[in-house]
Amino acid sequence: MLIHKTDNDLWALPGGGIDLGESAPGAAVRETKEETGFDVEVTGLVGIYTNPEHVMAYDDGEVRQQFSICFHARITGGELRTSSESKEVAFVDPSKLDQLNIHPSMRMRIEHGLADRPEPYLG
Repeated sequence: MLIHKTDNDLWALPGGGIDLGESAPGAAVRETKEETGFDVEVTGLVGIYTNPEHVMAYDDGEVRQQFSICFHARITGGELRTSSESKEVAFVDPSKLDQLNIHPSMRMRIEHGLADRPEPYLG
């Protein structure tokens, strides 16, 4: 399941930041619901993704290095809908991924999620 993002017109996995007091899997569940309308249960870890060259500098002077955690999940309920962050939600056949505009780092996460990897990606 992918979303077509409203902010950059790219296709991506649902996701977002962790709220104070929230676990990483809890954030994945909440963000998926917000962006797709589906309730999910986290079932495993795809990987942890970091890039020391991916540094965010904000107007207020804050500078930080971003990272992401990608989970496997299964749908447990809800109904497909879009949001202010997703102009489209789609179940995409893996053979059709090359037809979508997906950032290379997101594409790597998707490919890892589809692969039968014995261990999560750490990098």
